[in-house]
Amino acid sequence: MDLNGRSGEMEVFVKVAQEGSLSAAARSLDLTPSAVSRIIARTEQRLGTRLLLRTTRAITLTAEGQAFLRGARRILADLAEVEEAITDQGVPRGRLRVSAALAHGRMKIVPLVAAFSARYPQVLLDLMLGDEVVDILGGQADVAVRFGHLPDSPLSARCIGETGQVIVASPEYLQRHGTPAEPEDLLRHNCLRFNFRRAAPDWPFRRDGLEFSLKVGGTIECSSGEALAQLARLGAGIARIGAFSVTDDLQRGTLVPLLEDCNPGDREPIHAVFVGGTAMPARVRVFIDFLVEHHQA
Repeated sequence: MDLNGRSGEMEVFVKVAQEGSLSAAARSLDLTPSAVSRIIARTEQRLGTRLLLRTTRAITLTAEGQAFLRGARRILADLAEVEEAITDQGVPRGRLRVSAALAHGRMKIVPLVAAFSARYPQVLLDLMLGDEVVDILGGQADVAVRFGHLPDSPLSARCIGETGQVIVASPEYLQRHGTPAEPEDLLRHNCLRFNFRRAAPDWPFRRDGLEFSLKVGGTIECSSGEALAQLARLGAGIARIGAFSVTDDLQRGTLVPLLEDCNPGDREPIHAVFVGGTAMPARVRVFIDFLVEHHQA
């Protein structure tokens, strides 16, 4: 690593932010903590601002540090992509960071990993499962699998499938609280809902050819569809979630579908999102193609 170059300084800063301490970053980079500290201090002096706030317990980033981190990740990713585009000669290799939601990743992406790795043994697949949205332009991932209609952005996307929604509850919950016969009955039930901003605040229905929605309420909100399914299985309430995530529960009878005659049949697209362009690494291209070929919603 060229410690005197700006890219080297960026690598050190990104590693410190990732590890959360100077000593951990130093071990990862095979440097001394004092060398890492000097590099950070030199970067801050050149920029004329504080990037890190250091205490005896933790390191936190300032607002300027957060901005520098996003830019550094993006620049380092661009440098790596340019070098790989020149040296790879179309052979997929290197680390591929893939972000996917917890339930969908576990059920639909993980089962594809072994076959992908067997086909492309020189690609190190780094799979990150979680329901937070990663910053692809900021260099946090190479590919992210996302649900729903995508906002305008400079990112590229390919549709790999779609999924429907189903309203479910456990037999135990229905025995205690009754089974809703009409959508309006949900207003008297504890409805388990998503808490992220893109989630629709109302649940949609169709009856007698007319579409309408109801603003349901409850005592629990969550960012994870898998967690909502688990809560429904435990009898905490009624959930409306992706059908793919409860297929096994419906077959076993641990969850029961509700109001299917009023299901509007809405479908949610599933996209693989990535940075496109001529410099896109071969490992990203072949992984996207693999998802399109093998993914089943």
